[in-house]
Amino acid sequence: MRLVPLALLLSTAIPAAALAQDGPSRLFTGSDLFSLEQASDPQISPDGSKVAYVRQSADIMTDRGRATIWLVDVKTGKQTPLVAGTGSHRQPRWSPDGTRLAYVSSGEGGAPQLFVRWIATGATARVTGLPDSPQGITWSPDGTQIAYTMTVPGEGMSLGSQPPKPEGAKWAEPLEVIDRVTYRADGGGYLKPGSDHIFIVSADGGAPRQVTFGKFDDAGPLAWSNDGRTLFFGSNRRKDWEREPNDSEIYAVDVTSGTLTPLTRRYGPDAAPVLSPDGTRIAYLGFDDTHRSFQNTQLYVMNRDGTGSRSLTAALDKSIESAVWAKDGRSLFVSYDDHGRKQVARLGLDGKVSTVATGLTGGGLDRPYTGGDFSVSASGTIAYTGGDALHPADIYVNGQRLTRLNDNLLAAKTLAPVTPLAVTAPDGRKIDAWLVTPPGVKPGTRVPTILEIHGGPHTAYGPSFSTDYQLYAAHGYAVLYANPRGSTSYGEEFADLIDKKYPGDDYGDLMSAVDAAIAAGVADPDNLFVTGGSGGGVLTAWIVGKNDRFKGAATQKPVINWISEALTMDATGFTSRYWFAKQPWEDPMSYWSRSPLSLVGNVKTPTLVVVGSEDYRTPVSESEQYYAALQIRGVPTALVKVPGASHGGFTARPSQSAAKAAAILAWFDRYRTGAKPADK
Repeated sequence: MRLVPLALLLSTAIPAAALAQDGPSRLFTGSDLFSLEQASDPQISPDGSKVAYVRQSADIMTDRGRATIWLVDVKTGKQTPLVAGTGSHRQPRWSPDGTRLAYVSSGEGGAPQLFVRWIATGATARVTGLPDSPQGITWSPDGTQIAYTMTVPGEGMSLGSQPPKPEGAKWAEPLEVIDRVTYRADGGGYLKPGSDHIFIVSADGGAPRQVTFGKFDDAGPLAWSNDGRTLFFGSNRRKDWEREPNDSEIYAVDVTSGTLTPLTRRYGPDAAPVLSPDGTRIAYLGFDDTHRSFQNTQLYVMNRDGTGSRSLTAALDKSIESAVWAKDGRSLFVSYDDHGRKQVARLGLDGKVSTVATGLTGGGLDRPYTGGDFSVSASGTIAYTGGDALHPADIYVNGQRLTRLNDNLLAAKTLAPVTPLAVTAPDGRKIDAWLVTPPGVKPGTRVPTILEIHGGPHTAYGPSFSTDYQLYAAHGYAVLYANPRGSTSYGEEFADLIDKKYPGDDYGDLMSAVDAAIAAGVADPDNLFVTGGSGGGVLTAWIVGKNDRFKGAATQKPVINWISEALTMDATGFTSRYWFAKQPWEDPMSYWSRSPLSLVGNVKTPTLVVVGSEDYRTPVSESEQYYAALQIRGVPTALVKVPGASHGGFTARPSQSAAKAAAILAWFDRYRTGAKPADK
């Protein structure tokens, strides 16, 4: 198998004009990925005067992201580095009285540990010495204890043994015996035996104490009762939990005795409990699972003992991501996506909704997915991460921008503008789409255009910053992106238009978007290209099997054969349960008819195949099948592997993110012809 090195493709993708420059380029370049910063996880202090947040940047010497914790004054905007230096520092959480900040840091080497910092003095104490990283850290109401979850090692199945080994002999590693249903995780590799459980440690340090036990995973976020005697959490404790992974319940555990009490009892995922200020009610997230490919996550409220549960958002038709009680106990602050944009709303117990913050952004930088985080002070002041198509996420408080992390870098760059594009699908539905045009392109000039398709497929793009798009546009390509049917943020019905029939009619939506970009006088119909990752990789391979209108394609980390994907992905029970009506061996033709591999005999488009070498979500074997089929047929192709990259960490290292984009551009350049005036 012939692999194309990323460095080789990178070298062919640098425009000649850039090589001849006497000074730094005003266009966005791959090197700029090392200079970008992004805010995440904003935590406003209880009195609303300060925001602690995670500042994410890149280290050019190690080619890895780094996370530090900064403090910003709400009134003045003054910033102070709180926890920086060696290692990664995350999960800042204020004590109830606002005098201390707990966080998790790997600064001392080894496993990340829990630390507490006294804000007034700057004194810091390491609270734990753990074998693994603590997650979901949560202060007790009186500020004396911190609860968290952590993996507890277990013992796997043992079968036989090696013969006695002579002293000093160097033998092969022992056999590995796997007996779990889900035995590997994307980004985590092959799973070691063990379970996630809840621990409590004194905020002043000392030995932690395990609170929950058993061969089950107990998940955060955690919530304390007002008296500090009980913790609430989500967990799937069915005997067959490995084969029914989406059936968690809300539990209460007595932190002294360890007594567990289930508070919800329905089929579906219930999680993320939050206690009302008076301690009498619990809000939580979940839904009744009917095995559809997408269902809105609803916000429920029940009495503390589990009685009287009711949904507050059944009529909202939006999927709730997080919830925080307002101080009055009569409403909650919730976040959800709406038409490609995330917002925060105040939701009353009567179901009344009023928007309080818009324009939230955050998450990955490579593509413009919806995202963003928020927190609320005791008085209702909202801190959140916000931005737009030309600015990565900064810290905002009540609509005021407090940080400007990238202004110095971006002031020296001419970025590609992003404009909305009206699209009507074949059945008359309106589809949101956007066009990114090359910097300085003259109006009335058609340019080579890349259709870039989001993954998921149940996710959404929006008018957010994207490094891939800026790199493509700086190279002379327009970029078209859209939210076809199946995308989230448009209601449950729109998302489920592709339930049990993906890929399908979403293909027509994307082709309508291409037609609209041509009609707008931007896209050159003789210079069309297509790419996308994960679900977008599926649709890329599907599209070139359906038509020949694209000059080149790059399918990234795709599913090519649904049967092999269903049985080799990390969550092996997911595909066959939620995207198909039957198991692969019961109805193999339904899997085959929706597999891009079934259309490979039609493909004439030169198609690059790109995948991370440690992808366990859409395993490497999917990409290799497609590459092999294209080679057998004589279709121009190359296989690019991103060394060490998982599915979720495909662009985690800046050099690889830049090289991946350059490889795709180099491939498209092979089949691109000159631009021409629009013929409107």
